[in-house]
This record gives sequence, C-alpha cells and structure tokens, in this order.
Amino acid sequence: MANNSDVVKDVGKWDWSELIRKEDWWAVWLGFALLIAGALIYFPHAGEMKAKLEAAEGKYMAEAQKTDKFKTVGWFQLYDARKKVKALNVPAGKWLKKFSSKPKKWTSNPVDAFVMSKEKAAAKKAKAMPKYEAAKAKEKAALAVAVAAEQAAQAAGFDDAGLNAEAKAKIETWRDTHLAAGKAKKKTGAKPYNQIPWLIGLGVAFAIFFGIGLAAMGKSFGKFALGFVFVFGVTLLAWLAANQATMKHYGIGYAAWAILFGMLISNTVGTPKWAMPAVQTEYYIKTGLVLLGAKILFEKIIVIGTAGIFVAWVVTPTVWLVTYWFGQRVLKMQSKRLNATICSDMSVCGVSAAIATAAACKAKKEELTLAVGLSLVFTSIMMIVMPIVIKATFPVDKQLILGGAWMGGTIDATGAVAAAGAFLGEKALFVAATIKMIQNVLIGVIAFFVALYFTTRVEVAETGVKVGPMEIWYRFPKFVLGFIAASLIFSGFYTYFNGQIAGLGASMVDQGVIKGMGDLFRGWFFSLSFVSIGLATNFRELKEHLVGGKPFILYVCGQSFNLMLTLIMAYIMFYVVFPELTATI
Repeated sequence: MANNSDVVKDVGKWDWSELIRKEDWWAVWLGFALLIAGALIYFPHAGEMKAKLEAAEGKYMAEAQKTDKFKTVGWFQLYDARKKVKALNVPAGKWLKKFSSKPKKWTSNPVDAFVMSKEKAAAKKAKAMPKYEAAKAKEKAALAVAVAAEQAAQAAGFDDAGLNAEAKAKIETWRDTHLAAGKAKKKTGAKPYNQIPWLIGLGVAFAIFFGIGLAAMGKSFGKFALGFVFVFGVTLLAWLAANQATMKHYGIGYAAWAILFGMLISNTVGTPKWAMPAVQTEYYIKTGLVLLGAKILFEKIIVIGTAGIFVAWVVTPTVWLVTYWFGQRVLKMQSKRLNATICSDMSVCGVSAAIATAAACKAKKEELTLAVGLSLVFTSIMMIVMPIVIKATFPVDKQLILGGAWMGGTIDATGAVAAAGAFLGEKALFVAATIKMIQNVLIGVIAFFVALYFTTRVEVAETGVKVGPMEIWYRFPKFVLGFIAASLIFSGFYTYFNGQIAGLGASMVDQGVIKGMGDLFRGWFFSLSFVSIGLATNFRELKEHLVGGKPFILYVCGQSFNLMLTLIMAYIMFYVVFPELTATI
C-alpha cells in the first residue's frame, strides 16, 4: 500500500443533518435537556438559599476567621452549615429524588429493597438509634476536646507552634467522629416505602427519553421500547445485588453486577433478539458522561490548586504514553485499539475514559468489554486494599492528604475513590475526590489525541490513505464536546453564584442541578450501559484477545507504574513544592 500513501481521503463538507441523526449528538441534547431542566427547577430558589447562607455566616463567621494558622472549629461549623443549605431540598428536588430512587439497601430479604412496612421501618430505626447516640456522644466529647485545644492555642495568640499543632490534631479527630456520626444518623432515617410504582414509572420515562432520539436516528421506537423492558429489568437486578449489605460493604458495585448478569444471559440462554434494539451501550453512557461534565467544577478544582493539577495532569498522560509503548514494543499486542482502550481505562478514570477512547479509535466491542472488565476487577480490589496499606505503612501525618491524593489518582471509578477516601477520614475523602475530579477533565483531552493519532498515523499505516481534517472531526466523539461544554457552563454558574455569597454556588449548582438532577440519573444511565455491554458480549469473541494474558499483563504493569509515579508526584507536590497548601487543606 506504500505507493498509495499520497492519496488523501475526501470526506467532503460536513452534513449538518448529523445533529439529529447521530448518537453522539443525541447524547449531548439529552444530557443538556436534563441539566437545563435542573437549572429551571433550582435556580429560581437562589434568593431563598442566599438568605439561609447569610444566616449561617452571621452565626459562625466570626469564629471561623480567628486565625489563618489552621482551620478552627468555627470554620468547620460554618462549612457544615453551608453544606446543609441545599437547593435539592426544595419540594421539586425531593420529588425527583424519590422518582429516580434505586432499590434500597437490604440484608437477607430482597423484598426489603422494594417495599418496607411501617413496622419494619420502625424496628430498623430503633435498632440504629443506640449506635447513632453513641457516635453522637463520641463526637460531642471530641468537640469539647477540640474547643479546649483551640482555646489554649488562642490564649497563646496562635503563636505557639506546639499548641497550634495540638489544636489542629484534635480538630481533625473531631471531624472524623463527625463523619462517623453522620453515617450513623443516616441509618436512623428508615421510613416505610413502596418503590415498585416509582420504578415502573421511571422505566417508562427512560424508554420515552431515549426512544425519542433513536426514532430521530431512524430506528423503531416500538422495538426499542419492547427491548427496553428486558434491559431495564436486568438493570434492576444489578442494583438489587449491589445494594445487598455484604456486597455493599465489600464494594462490589452495580457495574460489576450489571456486566456479570448481562454476560450470564448472553452466554447461556442468549440475549433475546427482541431485546437487542435496546442494547445501546454507548448511547446510554455518553448521555451519562455529558452529565458527568457538569460535575467537574473548575472553582472546586482550584481549592487543591497546582499540586493536584500536577498529580492528575502530569502523571496521567505520562502513564498513558509509557503503558501504550510497553504494550506495543514489549508485549507486542496485536491490537493497538485494545492497547489504547486499556491505557485510558487504567490511567484516566476507568469505564468513562474507556468508552471515549474506544469511540475515538473505533475499538471492537469485545475490546471495550475486556478493558472494562479489567477495570472493574482491579477497582474493587484497590478500593479495599489501598486504605489498609495506607493505614499500615504511611506516617500518621501523611495518611490523609498523601493517601487521599494517591487513591484519587489511581483508583479508576469516582464512586470507589470516594468510598476509599471516606475509610481514612473526611480530609482524605476531600483530597481523593478532588484529585479524581481534576483527572476526569482529561477524558476529552485523551479522546481527542487518540482520535488524532489513529486517523493520522495508525489508519494511514493500515490503509495507505491519508485523511484530512474533516475525517478527524468525524472520528472525534462529539459527546466529549457536550462533556466539556457542561463543565464550562456550570463552572461559570458556580462562580457567578459564589460571587454573590460564599457557598451559594455549591447550594445552587453542586447541591442543586448536579446532585439534584445530573447525579440522580447518571448512575442509571451508566448501569443501563453496563448491562448492555454484558448482553452484547460473548466469551468466544473475547477468547482471541485473551491469548497469552497480554491484556492482563498490560493492565497490571501499567497500574503498578501508575501507583508508583502517582505516589512520588503526590509527595513532591504536597510536601516539597507546595507545603503551605498542604497545611491549609
């Protein structure tokens, strides 16, 4: 094909009808439809939320500003008061939360996930109350100790380094007991419920929501709606399994169950042909990823600052490039597309990055499934093992920030990062979640460069045909534009509201539109996608990609390099280059 290397592929002008005929664009339209609806629901309540925040400031601001040497008890009390002011608590937000609810947590009787009587709810609440009261008493005692330590530091004018350090340590202990008490309190909130009518309504709403786009793309709405009954049913089973108490404790989440149940069906009785029109892996998750974009708020990223940006934006592309080189040159993997998908999955943020990369390089669905499967297995292991390792080996004064940064930069899934961070404490949870948020920004960046590399290098080598800029534009996953646009737009709203009063941005955007709309449905969309992956996967098709165990070796070696480099970079950034930032977190 070398003699054809000067041929340029002519793709002509862009067809504007793609805006209503292509899946990527419908993911953008549907994602933004939900976000705009959220804005219309919550933003009119800005004045009400502002008044509540001003009342909180009037109560706690003076105590919060006593010193810049450490975060005082008053600072945290103001922080807590601001967090309680949530736009999602308005009546419409409460209704949306109820409408989008998933099967509840259960222990031995799966019926409890869908229906709970008044008697059982009362018994559950009575059982949880003593533990909450004990946790609350422990928090109260820790608060008294923290206040006394802070007062001692204040009596010395906050000039005694030893007293300041003691006060900071006691305040951190109080915050950990506060987090534990909050978890215990949630268990006392048992109320009777019947989820079944709500779940039926939600399934119908989703069928209409996604069916509109498929109909515009020229596919049968009726066939999709019929198949969606099956897909949604398997999705409910995945959430049911994930919310079983033991499974929840060990972090075996809905993603793993969704893929497992889907694969069991597809590789035993087979996925029914009538259900296949609703097996729309990328359509569901791309819509969810647009919602994820709104969650990446740049003003929140700035809190961690340059240190977090270095940890996420320097380490991640470095790991990606080194792992890709290792896969091609050392392991000599046959499929460059599988190599690229695994690299993104492992180095960026798991399934979301894998989907974006697979779309950019046109990886086979079996390759995407394999990459996702590896990610889910290692995520489940790492979210349990890493906090234990940190507790056992890290110096006490570095467990929270260094440990949080290490987990945030290496554990693939955002939910798993939060769970692992919470195991160490509130500060570790904050650092880990923020690092992961910064890293998530790279989904679109990686997808763009993968599309550029595969269209201009890999496929030219394969076909001998060069491509022009329009082909790169066609190949680039358009939903990434929605992801980026959502982040920029809602970051702007966040900054605008915070400009009126500190905390208003969090109340209106973060606790309103994002948690009160985007997050409620994003988990559902992701689970529908994972079920679709399983239903479309056949073990025989995966067999050729597992020969020699190269994908497994690639993931293990890449993740090992990621763990090492992230830890080194986190230590350098937080304790050598920016120690003053670390002291104020």
